[in-house]
Amino acid sequence: MATMTSLPASRTEQDGAAVVRVLSYNIRSMRDDRAALARVIRACAPDLVLVQEAPRFFRWRKYAARLAAATDLVVLSGGATAAGPLLLCSLRATVERTEDILLPRTPGLHRRGFATAAVRFAGARLGVLSCHLSLQRQERFAQAERLVESVDALGTEHAVVGGDLNDVPSGRAFRLLAGRYQDCWETRPRGGEYTFPAHDPRRRIDAVLATGGIEVLGCGVPSGLPGVRDADLRAATDHLPVLAALRVPAAG
Repeated sequence: MATMTSLPASRTEQDGAAVVRVLSYNIRSMRDDRAALARVIRACAPDLVLVQEAPRFFRWRKYAARLAAATDLVVLSGGATAAGPLLLCSLRATVERTEDILLPRTPGLHRRGFATAAVRFAGARLGVLSCHLSLQRQERFAQAERLVESVDALGTEHAVVGGDLNDVPSGRAFRLLAGRYQDCWETRPRGGEYTFPAHDPRRRIDAVLATGGIEVLGCGVPSGLPGVRDADLRAATDHLPVLAALRVPAAG
């Protein structure tokens, strides 16, 4: 596995632009090693965590709050009200608004949704969306189309999307999104590519995507990043996370 030995730190620049660390992570309803999960997230030092498969049944809010407290973050949006996607953020973020979106349900398949928000980091304004797309090909593509509409509806010049796409880069849904946004690993790879399964990753089905005005400073699986242990990555959940450093221009 390629290693990520370093990544630009979060910072605010003199012109009001912000370097923001964004982590996308499928946490499998916190059914695995929760202490390892918290250690991985803390070591990544994210400003935003775009979670998939957050707990969404009994006492789900308590589980989300515990994860936020264990990682020195706060709950921004999502959870059961978005059918699994969840947003966490650092106190560096100023929240403008949030919206949880439930997608049409196909009989016999899981309900899906998006957790979305508009936030500010100093002078930079950023739309945020976490998604977990369908396992079924046709539904997945329709959800990708709806994702583009939802990002547009955020009304922000710049936006970041993180998710378990349940699709590989050659797949139709992944190609739709990568044609609209920057595939951050493809744009500036740093660290590992493959995200699933965690114990023997062979497929890249998790991604961070960014609108064109954002500068990608590096993106990949954070194996080898100081403080991120491979044993914790394997124990935390069945997916590997994707960490990106993004430079978001100041709002005009």
